Amino acid sequence: MTRTRTVLALLVLGGLTFGVGTPTWVTTTVATALEPEVAVAAAGTSAAPGVGAGALVLLAAGIACALTGRVARYVALLVAAAAGVLVVASTLVVVGDPTPAATAAASATSGVTELTSPVTLTAWPWAAVATGVLAVVVAVWGAIAARGWTATSGRHERADAAASGSATTGTSAGTTSTTTRTSDDADDATAVGPDDEIDPHDAWDALSRGDDPTGR
Repeated sequence: MTRTRTVLALLVLGGLTFGVGTPTWVTTTVATALEPEVAVAAAGTSAAPGVGAGALVLLAAGIACALTGRVARYVALLVAAAAGVLVVASTLVVVGDPTPAATAAASATSGVTELTSPVTLTAWPWAAVATGVLAVVVAVWGAIAARGWTATSGRHERADAAASGSATTGTSAGTTSTTTRTSDDADDATAVGPDDEIDPHDAWDALSRGDDPTGR
């Protein structure tokens, strides 16, 4: 799976998780002093707050995968997998026992906590479970494939490496030229120095004979 597909999948799953958490998950009825039967409904994000939180995390993880480097992308994918687990776990809590969510909704709606009809679940919680499982699958699959993803700053890194290589080559050439010039100077000094020196004894003998000691 490519980086683009992983990012898009996480963003879509985050949006879908919000979408399946918005409709009604739980319905029931209560009786009040004014009405014998009052319908009560609880949305998914109210019945299972972890669903809304997980959706936000999936969106953030998708953006992070698109912008971050090698290490941070693995962290983002790990967080995305944890968000999928959170969505599934929060949903299954409501599926296993929807009465607390219905009671809380009844209290918020009418101020009454005594339910007068059985609590009914809609199909939306199962859709939330599906999005959570898919989020975990995408995160794991993306983590396996992330090794082959290119870094977002790879172009700049290549340019810096090329500039560094050019500077190293120039330095090496300059060092070689300096070494060559130093060697040539040493050779010239060696060629001129010993031949041009005059022995004091030879000069004195030449002067004694009336010759010019500097003549060749």
